[in-house]
Amino acid sequence: MSLLHKQLTPMPQRRSRRRLYITLSIVAILVVFLLLFTNISNDAAFVAHFATPPQHFTYSGHSSYVNSVAWSPGGKRIASASSDHTAQVWDASNGGHVLTYRGHSADVLTLAWSPGGQYIATGSLDTTVQIWNPLNGATLYTYRGHSDAIFDLAWSPDGKRIASVSSDGTMQIWDALTGQHVVTYTGSSTLRGGIAASNAVAWSPDGQFLALGGPGPAMLINPATAKVIGSYGPHGGDSYAAAFSPDSKYLAVGRDDTYVEIWDIATNTNVYTYSGHTGNIFTLAWSPDGKRIASGGADSTVQVWDALTGNHEYTYRGHLDFYWGHFTSDQEVDTVAWSPDGKHIASGGTDDTVQVWQPQ
Repeated sequence: MSLLHKQLTPMPQRRSRRRLYITLSIVAILVVFLLLFTNISNDAAFVAHFATPPQHFTYSGHSSYVNSVAWSPGGKRIASASSDHTAQVWDASNGGHVLTYRGHSADVLTLAWSPGGQYIATGSLDTTVQIWNPLNGATLYTYRGHSDAIFDLAWSPDGKRIASVSSDGTMQIWDALTGQHVVTYTGSSTLRGGIAASNAVAWSPDGQFLALGGPGPAMLINPATAKVIGSYGPHGGDSYAAAFSPDSKYLAVGRDDTYVEIWDIATNTNVYTYSGHTGNIFTLAWSPDGKRIASGGADSTVQVWDALTGNHEYTYRGHLDFYWGHFTSDQEVDTVAWSPDGKHIASGGTDDTVQVWQPQ
C-alpha cells in the first residue's frame, strides 16, 4: 500500500479541548468583569441598541468621505459626492444604485441638481466643475475657470446660471448650458474688501442675492455685478455654511465657533443664534416650508430646530452611533439636505455613508 492510500491516524482531541477551555475561561472572566465593574442595565441597553435595526436606511455605495448630497427636484433620486472620486445617483426610497459618474480625477467635493432636474453639476479637487446627465452619465461640458479646488456651487433658481466658489479665493458665475464666464468676485480678507470666497455659496430663492462663506463673515453679493451688498457675522474665524430661508428674507450662517447665526437680510440684524452644537458647523438646510433648520458638523450630529425661535426639536445621532452595520463613531457630518416634501433628511459625512431618516 502506498503512502497515498494509507489511512491517516486521527489527531488527538486534547488541543481542541484545550482551546475550548481557554475560550470558556476568557468568556467567564469577561462576564465577571462586566458584573463587578459595569452597570448591567447600561450594558443590556447597549446590546439591545446594537442589535436593533436603525430607524433609517443607509446608503453604503461610497468607499470614502461623503462630501455632498442633493435630492432630485421630484424627490425620487438622491445624488451624492464623495472623496472616492465619484458622484453616485440612487433611489431615494430604498438606496438602490442607479448610476456612478466617474468624470473627475480627484475628490468630488460638492454637487447640485439643476432646478429642472435634467442635469447635475459637480465640483472637485481637480479644479473643474462638470455638468452631466443623471440618466446616463453623459458629460455636457467641463468648466475650467478656477485654479484650485471647488468647494461649493449653486444653480440660479431659473437654472440659467451657476455660481461656484473655490480655494483660489474667487466666486465665479457662468452660463449653466454653455460654461461661458459671466462675472467673478474676488475678495480679500480685509474688512473693506470683503472676504475671499472659499467655503460656501448659496443663491437666494428669489434670485436676487448670493451668499458667500469663507474667512470672516458671510457676504451678500449682487449676482449681476458681483458687488458686496452686506456682511453678516464677526470678522474673525470662518463661515463654513450659508443657507437662505425659502422666502429669501433670512440667511443662516454656520461658523467655526459652534454657532449658527440667523440674520434678517433687510435690516442686517442678527435675529438669534443657535448654540446647540459643540463643534464646527459644516452644513445647513432650511425645510421646504421654512419652519425648521437642520444643521450638522464636527460633533457628529444633525440637529433640527425651530427656524423662528431657535428652539431645539431633535438630534440625529446615526453617524455617531455604533450599531450593527455601522462600526465607526465620532464622525463629522459634512452635508444635509431636506427632501422636497420635507418628510425626510439625507445626511452624509466622514463615515462614508449617506443616511436617510425622518426628522421627529
